Amino acid sequence: MWHETISVASVGEAVAILAERGERARIVAGATDLILEIERGVRRGIETLVDVTRVPGLDQIALDEQGVIHLGPLVTHNACAASRLLVERAFPLAQAAWQVGAPQIRNRGTIAGNLITASPANDTIPPLIALGASVSLLSSRGQRSVPLSQFYTGVRTTVMRPDEMLVDIAFPAMRPQQRGAFIKLGLRAAQAISLVNAAVVLTFSGEPTGGLPGGVVSEAVITLGSVAPTILRAGQAEALLAGRPLDESGIEEAARLAVNAARPIDDVRSPADYRAEGVRVCVLRALRSILAGTEKDGYPSQPVLLWGKDGHPTPRLGESFRHAGNAPIITRLNGQQVTLPGAQHKTLLRLLREDARLIGTKEGCAEGECGACTVFLDGKAVMSCLVPAARAHGADIVTIEGLAKNGQLHPVQQAFIDEGAVQCGYCTPGFIMSAAMLLEERPTPTLVEIQAAITGNLCRCTGYYSIVRAIERAAREEVRRG
Repeated sequence: MWHETISVASVGEAVAILAERGERARIVAGATDLILEIERGVRRGIETLVDVTRVPGLDQIALDEQGVIHLGPLVTHNACAASRLLVERAFPLAQAAWQVGAPQIRNRGTIAGNLITASPANDTIPPLIALGASVSLLSSRGQRSVPLSQFYTGVRTTVMRPDEMLVDIAFPAMRPQQRGAFIKLGLRAAQAISLVNAAVVLTFSGEPTGGLPGGVVSEAVITLGSVAPTILRAGQAEALLAGRPLDESGIEEAARLAVNAARPIDDVRSPADYRAEGVRVCVLRALRSILAGTEKDGYPSQPVLLWGKDGHPTPRLGESFRHAGNAPIITRLNGQQVTLPGAQHKTLLRLLREDARLIGTKEGCAEGECGACTVFLDGKAVMSCLVPAARAHGADIVTIEGLAKNGQLHPVQQAFIDEGAVQCGYCTPGFIMSAAMLLEERPTPTLVEIQAAITGNLCRCTGYYSIVRAIERAAREEVRRG
């Protein structure tokens, strides 16, 4: 594990630390991938985490005067999913971001981190390559821009140097004559790693026809993920579509040709032939949705984010601080300031359980899969097993022990009792935390919104029906009390 965490107040400080320490230091924002990679031995020799999460201005999504969209390095998946700009001008990216992990993961995980992890199964890489994205890399030696299509050299490897920080992701906003879609094939409806994914961006020309912005496809881009060491372009399929109207016969042939580009392998998640057929199906569905104009059907107008009523902007730092040795982590925990020394080498989950002695937050998987460790960090629901402990310094944290007020249970807690929603009880704290944040975000949620809010929480007793009823009951009681 790492030995120290340095939380910086500026990009310049971060770059200076990377220049000094090289491969021994690593930039962290969400850390949802990095913590697992360190614990599994995928990333070795990392001694210092450089936390940039409270540097001002790095979480912006902006459209410049040249029609280029810029994503800062702290833009999270949930921020992408909720961005009207991206839904309207970069829909394949918004669609991919919405399908990553669960709300608690999307509240921490960043698009930049997803790109740097460099897994071919990562969902945001294919749409960004299809959109023509590039990344800006900053070091003490200067700044350079790299097309994302040239960023990857293999599985989990990139051209990025140890002293560089990714500071910008840029790509042209989709024009009115363009349409795009992202399709993912996984083993479950939520929290699924892609077996196959595909992003399609089509540019049309000529007179509008059949609901499409033009009669002929002038350019087609089809990118495939999780079927080779890096993201692939389906060149034969793209060539077939270009220069002709989009129709069913062309769609079927393009989907068949896309399979030729794939180089899938057999592994524990899928045999190669299943992935090959998955390529055909994903491309087929993406193209058919564009033809029918239904690519945005089912996308929520207001995605459930679990970040409260106003998004709870992250507090900024006045100055940087370093945690090493016995340096104390000073945090506001359930409304009280506490000081916890010498825990910077841990996760937030371990800090809460081992140092703060708050054992209501459970460790079910320690991989961000089960949601039993859900807490509120600066007003947003997160998986505490994937948060470095030092991020708690100067932060506001709420655990299951802090939900009750003045001796009264939170409405969700009471509803869980009234509906018999507690079975073995191990998953219960996480479910209650997710539900409580959902009701803060939207007091009268629909069934679909309730289901979306708890996609990051697993119950091995199969007790979802009573859990959903409890959340519905809590919402009704809150409305009745006004």
